[in-house]
Amino acid sequence: MPQFLIQGSYTSDAWAAQVKNPQNRIDVVRPAFEALGGSLDHAWLTFGEYDIIGIATFPNNVSAAAVSIAVAAGGSIKLKTTPLLSMEETLEATKKADQVTYTPPNS
Repeated sequence: MPQFLIQGSYTSDAWAAQVKNPQNRIDVVRPAFEALGGSLDHAWLTFGEYDIIGIATFPNNVSAAAVSIAVAAGGSIKLKTTPLLSMEETLEATKKADQVTYTPPNS
């Protein structure tokens, strides 16, 4: 199944709520992933541009997008969802690229 990199940035209100009532948000959001046939395989708190990152598996892009939209619609976190290609998929794409005819705009 396709895998995705999920990167999230909490709002200051979300952090304030966590400080007031700390909870494992991974346990809270995991059922949303599972409801659409996905799984949240790994997640980490990070420093920098994103507060949390995770690796998720979904049956398709639509399911991944639906969970990202639903979570982001809550307003407490801004998400970035990136599809991840395996090395096998990358090699297949590279081979197909050789069959593509493309003329850059500056040609």
